[in-house]
Amino acid sequence: MDSPPLSPDFNPLTFSEDLTPLPELKEAGNAVIDFDGQLPRSLDLREDVRTGCGGQTWPAGMVLGKHLLRYHRKELESAKIVELGAGGGLVSLAVAVGCELQHTMYITDQLEMLELLQHNITLNKVDDRAQGMILNWGEPLPDIIVEQKPDVIIAAECVYFEPAFPLLQQTLKDLFELNSEAVVYFCFKKRRRADMQFLKVAKKKFFVEELFDEDRPVFSRLNLHLFTFRSRESAAAQRAKAEAKAAKVAKTNKQPTPEAVETN
Repeated sequence: MDSPPLSPDFNPLTFSEDLTPLPELKEAGNAVIDFDGQLPRSLDLREDVRTGCGGQTWPAGMVLGKHLLRYHRKELESAKIVELGAGGGLVSLAVAVGCELQHTMYITDQLEMLELLQHNITLNKVDDRAQGMILNWGEPLPDIIVEQKPDVIIAAECVYFEPAFPLLQQTLKDLFELNSEAVVYFCFKKRRRADMQFLKVAKKKFFVEELFDEDRPVFSRLNLHLFTFRSRESAAAQRAKAEAKAAKVAKTNKQPTPEAVETN
């Protein structure tokens, strides 16, 4: 059997602005981030794009981190979590600092980002609950991820390089094959028409649902999109369960009360 294609180079200097126009890259330095008071203590985040554009914070990471802390904090505490294309680790570090995690979180990216990622894990004193590691999209999943069978996958600002779209979709498919009950929290900024092609294909492969967020009127004006992806198997099972519950409630409501029986 042919080997899967290697993940392409994500260095922003290797492809043209016509292919993927990106905002101006920041100078190396440290950022202090508290997600509008959602964290018990602020994150210290080293930003450095010399090893790739993932080395700085991007809007989708800010939106997704705040959303997870605001709406999903409790469920994340017992979750087995992996982040894809984490860059400097913004979203996962927010979860690690803001949640009492019961399982080690795996924060992943390509080799070029690993040193910065590990630096930020140590800088924020979450080495006991978070581990940086290499995960190249489209390639076989690392053994430790296969053993973990994640039930929560985080992905922010992973849609900006069209040749990588099928590789990311393959990795998501592989993760759902490990755990059909997993949920993907996915946020990205639309910069080109091609970015929505990723979502169009994802809707054919997975069950895609837009997430409620009270800040949506703000971030949607910036072309930021926030979704969950689930396996179609899981979505069908949840739908059947909800329909059965609704039918049971309806049946209960139709049953006459003892007072009505006596009156008749």
